[in-house]
Amino acid sequence: MTGSSVDAPAPNRSAAAMKITYYFEVLSSWCTWVEPTWAELKRRYAGQVEFQWKIALMNPEDFPVSRAQCDWFYQRSGGTVMHSPVKLNSGWFEVERKGHYEAPNLVAEAGRDFGFQGDELRLALNHAATRQGQKMGDMAVAVAVAAQAGGIDPGKLRARAESAEVRARVDASTREFFAHQISQRPAFLLEDPIGDKAVFSGLVRIEPLAATIDAMLADTAAYAAHAAHYGPPPAN
Repeated sequence: MTGSSVDAPAPNRSAAAMKITYYFEVLSSWCTWVEPTWAELKRRYAGQVEFQWKIALMNPEDFPVSRAQCDWFYQRSGGTVMHSPVKLNSGWFEVERKGHYEAPNLVAEAGRDFGFQGDELRLALNHAATRQGQKMGDMAVAVAVAAQAGGIDPGKLRARAESAEVRARVDASTREFFAHQISQRPAFLLEDPIGDKAVFSGLVRIEPLAATIDAMLADTAAYAAHAAHYGPPPAN
């Protein structure tokens, strides 16, 4: 996996860490199921890989149209596919919202401005929605959950979540997600310092992700070893 059928020299760039970007939506059940995989990847590759998350809002039409339909999806993902002993809670669903559940995502993004770059706030929001059935589409509810989880002043958090700047960041990361020509969440973008890139969309199991990370790390190490022995490529 060198990004070319030809053994081309590594691009002229700094030897930054390999990076993985996780695109998620707070209310996505498949993002709920992938969280143990994400946590294990962070544990397994700590110090070797830079991990970051970005929000990829679901389109309103991607949401279920009733609680019964939502429960059917949960039965398929959690029961049939994941064999989970935990049944997700569809209580967050509100038919009158017509698929507009931006609030928890805006709150998760706003948490960055209070120092929460990790997973704490978004996991708290996801848990409150898909495990407890809280009405997370309501900005007040989403703010209350995140503020308690992070010890943040609710008024200040809500002001940031409703700001044009935070909304612009969420819209930009959502456009970035769709620019990869994918539609399923969770999605993972894997990039290394030698220019390789891999995109996974909709997968939740660790095996294909870990195998690709291992391959990319091995290729990066091989390029570094070659450079150490032979230096830069000849100019002509």
